[in-house]
Amino acid sequence: MTNPAIPGSGLTASGYRSLAWVGGALASLAASVVAAVLALVFTASLVVIAVMAAALVAFALLAARARRALRRSPAQNDPQIIEAHNVGGHSWVAYGWDKR
Repeated sequence: MTNPAIPGSGLTASGYRSLAWVGGALASLAASVVAAVLALVFTASLVVIAVMAAALVAFALLAARARRALRRSPAQNDPQIIEAHNVGGHSWVAYGWDKR
């Protein structure tokens, strides 16, 4: 059976078939490009999230270190100050006086 000519176009049905095949190939190529771009955008967003999380952890560690530095007793910061504790009544025990 022969393919009848499509009036006014000069193409046969097999011509449309090959044109449809080329259109399908172009659509597949466009879909692949869109998928690749979406993959790059997703990967970039994950990298940004990872960098921000690392910065957050670093700042939290710096804050914890600063907090520990402020909590130290005065005897640790200044070697001239000794520490004394009341052990009852008028009795006191001093620490740090023998470290000079």
